[in-house]
Amino acid sequence: MKNEAKGLGRIINAFKFSMQGLKSCYQSEAAFRQEVWLSVVLIPLVFWLSDSAIDRVLLITPIFIVLIVEVLNSAIESVVDRIGHEHHVLSGAAKDMGSAAVWLSLMLFIVTWLIILL
Repeated sequence: MKNEAKGLGRIINAFKFSMQGLKSCYQSEAAFRQEVWLSVVLIPLVFWLSDSAIDRVLLITPIFIVLIVEVLNSAIESVVDRIGHEHHVLSGAAKDMGSAAVWLSLMLFIVTWLIILL
């Protein structure tokens, strides 16, 4: 049986692994880097564009959803690439579905911002 951390040690380890995952995604995925820098601009802009706490939450949430989905898409791509680079229908489908999830999250972001700001 593995010697796994318990309590606070487990939380600290989970945080370290999460930061490693974000760093890896940032270093290897241009789309994630673009979305991170866009969020750095848009999140402060939210506080200028809106006075309502509810509107602020509704504008910021889809930004994080895009980032989360991009990380998951990158994870799917990494696993598929780890298995092999030769073309396989299921590998292509997995990558396409991950890409579709990113696109859907971007549509959610755009629609939410348009509805609230217009």
